[in-house]
Formats: sequence, C-alpha cells, structure tokens
Amino acid sequence: MAGMLLDIDPELAYKHAQVAVSRAGRVDVVREAGAVAAYATGRYAEALREFRTVRRLNGSHEHLALMADCERGLGRPERAIALAREPEAATLPPRQRAELDIVVAGARMDMGNGDSALVGLGRIVAPDSEVQQQVDAARAAVLRSLGRDEEAAAIEATLPVPEAPEDPWADDITLYDTAELPDPDEFEEEDDADYDDDPSDGATVASAEDTTVSGEAEREDRA
Repeated sequence: MAGMLLDIDPELAYKHAQVAVSRAGRVDVVREAGAVAAYATGRYAEALREFRTVRRLNGSHEHLALMADCERGLGRPERAIALAREPEAATLPPRQRAELDIVVAGARMDMGNGDSALVGLGRIVAPDSEVQQQVDAARAAVLRSLGRDEEAAAIEATLPVPEAPEDPWADDITLYDTAELPDPDEFEEEDDADYDDDPSDGATVASAEDTTVSGEAEREDRA
C-alpha cells in the first residue's frame, strides 16, 4: 500500500509504512518501505536511521545514494561524499553508482564547488536513458548556479516534461454521464394502495371469492 501511495500522497504512504513497521519491524522489506516513505516526506534523520537498519538486516548497499541524499538534507554534504568513498560504493551496479555520483555532485554544490560538481557529472556513464536524463537535469542546475544560463536552457529543452503520477485506483472508479440518465418526471408515481403488505386482507378476498363461486355452483345444481 505504501508503495502505491508514494507518488500520490507521500504523507499517507508514510503513515501506512509506520503501521507496517510497528507490526513487522524485523522484516527488511518493511523497514525499507518505512525508510523510503520517510525520505519522500523529508524526514531525513528518520530515513537515514531506517536505511542503516535495512543495511544491517540484509547486508545490501543499494540505498547508498538515498543515504547520501539524506545527509545532504541534514546539512552534512561532507558525509554524503564520504559515503560515496566507502569500499561498498565501488561494488554498486552501474545505475545505482550513477545515482550516487549525482548525489555527490549535489553535495559539492552544497559546499560551493560548482565547477567540481560539473566535472563529476561529466564523468558519469549513464546505463540507460532515464539516468542520463537525471544527469542532464543535474548538469543544467549546476550550470544555472554558475551563471551559464544559455547552456542550462539548451539542456533543459531536451528534457521530457514530467508526467503526473498515475492514480492507482483510477481503474476502479466508474464515472457516469448524468446527461444520459432518464428524466425522473418521465416515471409515473406508483399508487401505494397497489402494494399492501397485510396478508390478512389477501386471505379475506380469497375467502369471499371462494364463497361466491361455491354459491353459484349450488344454484346451478338446483336448477
């Protein structure tokens, strides 16, 4: 549930994740969901703590980029750079390593080293087009900070327009066009007297009809 809501309502996703953590706090994927939700809502200290817990539980270093970004969010860019220098960072797959290098460039920007950030971004070998777009967006931001607006604008013109997050429940909602509904005035009001729920009345009517039929039969016999 938290994953479905993350792009739609991060705060609600965070609340769902917290419930899951309270019930299954020893499960690494549950703690991971809590960490990601905390990160998405700007709770960087909590997110960093949870990412460290996940790292201890499963031994994975896949979230080093998010951990480094949490350090940036806490105003500690030097620690973000230090994370990228850990031996485990060299073992990351190409995509995760590229994402970590993007965060490091941001950390250098935080420290006022825009030129160094630009050099670092230029060294990134993006494994796919999505990561390349992230690198280009970061380069544009650095160029603007350095006053090189024309170069930044040229890069931004090549970037796709972000799409709105998809509502996970959109397919479960049926919308009706009220213009297609019939006019209520076209229906005639039913007479409430036609619907009497008293069973005794029906029994009385049936009895009277039986008496009349039997009486007519007796007169025919006499005739």
